[in-house]
Amino acid sequence: MKLSSAVASITLSALSFPSPSIEAFARPSISVSRPRIPPGHRDISRRSIPRRCRPTAAAIHAAASTGTSDPTSTRAEIRIVPTVPIPDMRPGTSGLRKKVEVWQGPHYLENFVQSLIETAEEKEGDALETIIVAGDGRYHNSRAIPVIAHLAAANGIRNIWIPRFGIMSTPAVSAAIRRRRPNDDDDDGSAGGGKDGEGMAQGGIVLTASHNPGGPGEDFGIKYNEGLGQPAGEDFTEALYQKTLAISNYKTLSNLVDIDLSAPVGTKYELTPTSTVTIIDPYRNYVEALKSCFDFDRLREFVKHQGFSILFDGMHGAGGIFAKRVLVEELGLPESSLMRCNPLPDFGKCHPDPNLTYASELVQKMGLLPDGSADPSIHPSSLPTLGAANDGDGDRNLIAGAGFFVTPSDSLALLCDNWESIPQFASRGGLKGVARSMPSSAALDVVAAARNIPCFVTPTGWKFFGNLMSSKEMFGGEDYTPFLCGEESFGTGSDHVREKDGLWAVLAWMSILAKANEGNVGEEGTLVGVKDIVQKHWEKYGRHFYCRYDYEGVDSSAANKVMDFIRENFVNGDASSMEIGESGIKLTSAVEFSYTDPVDGSKTSKQGLILNFDLPSGDPARVVFRLSGTGSAGATIRMYLEQYEKDSSKHGMSAPAALRELAEEALRLVKMEETTGRDAPTVIT
Repeated sequence: MKLSSAVASITLSALSFPSPSIEAFARPSISVSRPRIPPGHRDISRRSIPRRCRPTAAAIHAAASTGTSDPTSTRAEIRIVPTVPIPDMRPGTSGLRKKVEVWQGPHYLENFVQSLIETAEEKEGDALETIIVAGDGRYHNSRAIPVIAHLAAANGIRNIWIPRFGIMSTPAVSAAIRRRRPNDDDDDGSAGGGKDGEGMAQGGIVLTASHNPGGPGEDFGIKYNEGLGQPAGEDFTEALYQKTLAISNYKTLSNLVDIDLSAPVGTKYELTPTSTVTIIDPYRNYVEALKSCFDFDRLREFVKHQGFSILFDGMHGAGGIFAKRVLVEELGLPESSLMRCNPLPDFGKCHPDPNLTYASELVQKMGLLPDGSADPSIHPSSLPTLGAANDGDGDRNLIAGAGFFVTPSDSLALLCDNWESIPQFASRGGLKGVARSMPSSAALDVVAAARNIPCFVTPTGWKFFGNLMSSKEMFGGEDYTPFLCGEESFGTGSDHVREKDGLWAVLAWMSILAKANEGNVGEEGTLVGVKDIVQKHWEKYGRHFYCRYDYEGVDSSAANKVMDFIRENFVNGDASSMEIGESGIKLTSAVEFSYTDPVDGSKTSKQGLILNFDLPSGDPARVVFRLSGTGSAGATIRMYLEQYEKDSSKHGMSAPAALRELAEEALRLVKMEETTGRDAPTVIT
């Protein structure tokens, strides 16, 4: 089917917006209250006009048909644009990610968003009333947001909330969905934000490709968060994909209203007589969520200690402005504590992934070598006490101490074992549940068993944690909150939102440091540091050496051949009969991970291939192979290495060095170089 040029996709070149500086990000106010109605129950109060009284799309179309050509007129005419399905729109682990030029193609953005809106309405069982549209500030965000707003209005969505400058971290979007009420920006701010569960938005369209690069020729993506702030589940994304295969038209408006994303908070744009865009404060609900988790007064006092300093790397992503808002404006730290905290469309040409490779500048400033070991030429006393980094959309985190790198798996285990230091957990009697993604190390499991806390192992993807966090809220099941969870790819979070949250992890570590230094506050003595806390933890529980090899941009057919080879020869074959190599490391078994959700009973298969080994010492080890679902081109093979070491005299080794022989044996067995042509990983973290 050939599309007429008369119905070509919306022209974006006329819509341009200023690039915001960090100083430009303003904030303001709040008010009102309403109980949250669990999904599955009708909530009349949620909608300002009952459904039976609300104008239908046809009625809106009829009312708008007399509109003028004035681009700011609220009498915009709904326009039905014929289209055809565009292949390969299946969302991955966290939304649909493609090269930005793909999204800029005719009808691509419109097809996907129309399918998304229809899927959300079917899932909601009703027309959508209120959504948030926000992004991480990457290239194409400011042009795509107005297009999405017009699509939403044409589909009858009444309230379209867009943060000032269009930028919001992913955890902040989740917080706003859970907390924001219609008039939260109308008062002077003294009333505080809405409480958790009082939010009115039924979902959020989030424009992000997370930790992937941005700019021309780089990545762009869209994901959807549902009414409790959680990422859309697999049932949603599969239904969305099926709609993209059957779409025949999308709805937009004939007259495009010029939406100034830099307009003051509270500015409204009437797109139709029944649909309004409101520019909202990006910070307010998120800061309130963090204040519900931590003792800000105590942290303000702790950071005054002469021996404390922090260096936070925003990697030019969305998280930087939130770090400034919290660390500088709330806690009183100097702006010198921040680096790269101004969002840029291309992330300053950096790859906004907070790991040892891509956060190399921060790694160096923390006195670390590229493999995470301490640089012997730098004395720790000259370094910041705490180092941290965010990714592009502010949900991931890297944690380091002076001359000391903390792996994500160790960080998660430490947070679990030190829950008494975190007010969010301590005030509610401690953790009632913890979870990790399967590729993460078992360091969390050991702590959870010792502390008698239920522990879950899920597939990779934050949506699996969402069900556990919302077991009672969504399904009337067991309440696992307060809840702590994390994944190996530098993601950590809790039930304060339904996303991983990089800044939350930083404040949690600051709280642990404050607790460990209670006797030192106000003195000039040496602080108990990150390294001291982690080494004490290893002495108690043993160390799980852990690292990840990423082979990025591998030819998809070659990547699948690697996985098929492992499946056929080890999972379905006799793994234990494999010849032992020179290292003396023996392959004992192989399994393919599958998951049955304990909350809703859903089943997920083919989530990673696990090779189990015995080391010459008798200690266990494992290697996990998994294809990543977060790339936009080719395939990424991820190899996760883990081995347990109880001998404290060996705990000081760097993880890559300790795991080198295990890595070599695993790569030999799966024939990585022969199949992919890669003799080394792209990244080791």
